[in-house]
Amino acid sequence: MSVRLPAAPATVASQPKKRRGRVLSVVAALAVLGGGLAVTGSLAYGAPDHAGHRDAVREGAKDLVREDGFPAALAAVQGRDGRTRDYTAGTGDLATGASVPVNGQVRAGSNTKALTAAVVLQLVGEGKVKLDEPIETYLPGLVHGEGIDGGRITVRNLLQHTSGLPDYVPTLGLDPFEVRDTYYNPRDLVDLALSQKAAFEPGAKWQYSNTNYVLAGLLVEKVTGRPFGEEITDRIIRPLGLEDTYWPGVGERGIRGAHPKGYAAASPGAPLEDITRLDPSQAWAAGQLVTTPRDLNRFFSALLGGEVLEAAELKEMKTTVPVTEGAPAPGTGYGLGLFRTPLSCGVELWGHGGSIHGYETYGGATRDGRAATVATTALSSSVAAEPADMMAAHQHVFDLVDTAVCK
Repeated sequence: MSVRLPAAPATVASQPKKRRGRVLSVVAALAVLGGGLAVTGSLAYGAPDHAGHRDAVREGAKDLVREDGFPAALAAVQGRDGRTRDYTAGTGDLATGASVPVNGQVRAGSNTKALTAAVVLQLVGEGKVKLDEPIETYLPGLVHGEGIDGGRITVRNLLQHTSGLPDYVPTLGLDPFEVRDTYYNPRDLVDLALSQKAAFEPGAKWQYSNTNYVLAGLLVEKVTGRPFGEEITDRIIRPLGLEDTYWPGVGERGIRGAHPKGYAAASPGAPLEDITRLDPSQAWAAGQLVTTPRDLNRFFSALLGGEVLEAAELKEMKTTVPVTEGAPAPGTGYGLGLFRTPLSCGVELWGHGGSIHGYETYGGATRDGRAATVATTALSSSVAAEPADMMAAHQHVFDLVDTAVCK
């Protein structure tokens, strides 16, 4: 049963210029004029060097604002030496003109899936879950519908997006303000998905579905006997020292720490409106987390470095299938809650990405110690009236991550 509370968004007009460039469709998870650079560490990153060269990440962040129309962009870039550069561009609050907080908290969206998968894989390592066991074993009687049989869908299928389960997100509607204050029990989301027919036979192909990760969260709760938020906190967030990352409590709609406000459009081309205050239960184990660019870099670096999973489980997580639609770059693969994306400089980025109303992020880490995360304060679909512009804006977020890692 869902409960809806009243919402009263403030409207802010936005008329961005549009940049044309290389366009590749990017995987959707639920889906500036000016700007500054904030720097941490001992070096003046972002300032011109002795030859007058400008910082490409700084300029890219400004372009996301002034040309793609995102209200703000923020990024954290970790070099091989372990130093981190923090960038901000645009405006943190369009109503007051407040600046963008350095390393501000954002809604992580589907980056949450990487942490969810890591929790499941820890349970695999503990012998409490088997990857190739049907989900029916753990959640008997739950996963059934037209063409859907939980006895044929494995835990691996869920984590790999090869289950054939339909995505519940399209059933929520297109207007984000109609659901911003609605609380969804995870079982509500599963019921929305199972009211549709199966997309394909389990294992037949790859297709992104948030339903898979809501079920993964329910699996964790069934096996551990504890709330999912407690498990992700005790197993991932606290051990890694992710001090600015947290799991929102039931009904919690604000963001606790310093953060830029997030914006959305009620329909393509409509004015941007403040949607920072949002009940994230519509995403739950598929995308509810709140975090920062630095903390995401820390998580993906720790994951690749063997701090989160034992070698056998990390190998399973990094065993990928081809991403057959919506890839940010040719050759992209998906493991268990983890994208493997080739970058322009020949290295592979291991990470995810996330889109939830108000915020869009992309990032990850490389095996040689580099990491980068870029976040914007609106979805590409909110700042673009046309599909081509939306795909271009989303691609530009990924392109900036590529620039940050490869430059």
